[in-house]
Amino acid sequence: MKLTHVDEKGVKMVEVGHKEVVFRKAVAKGKIKLKPETIILIQEGKTKKGNVIASAQIAGILAVKRTWEIIPLCHPLPLTGVDISFEFGEDYIEATCEVRAYYKTGVEMEALTGVSVALLTIWDMVKAVEKDEKGQYPATMIYDVRVVEKVKEK
Repeated sequence: MKLTHVDEKGVKMVEVGHKEVVFRKAVAKGKIKLKPETIILIQEGKTKKGNVIASAQIAGILAVKRTWEIIPLCHPLPLTGVDISFEFGEDYIEATCEVRAYYKTGVEMEALTGVSVALLTIWDMVKAVEKDEKGQYPATMIYDVRVVEKVKEK
């Protein structure tokens, strides 16, 4: 298998000029493990920093729009839509980020970036209540971040 971003000359941004513009969609998911008490605080809107879910959605959308600026070999894309949603478990929140565009290259990196930043924003907003008596965060982790769907249609 040949790597597309590396050749005998070094690192490069892949040429997509010859490709045709088509509809692209990618969906990524990921989870953050939290204490059940923290999940309840978020659901009841009782966190000190404000609306966790709305903040995470905004942060995730902004991250999607700027993926090309933070991941060096990504192309800037003309996005047509971004949706970020959440499902609550007893001790986790699962984020889903769907990204759509009509372009010459896929939107998987944007979806992964959006879901990751949404989860990091949740973490930033609730980390104070996740600490144990030693000031550590034993229960919290972000995990299972992955692309679950990729669409390319003419």
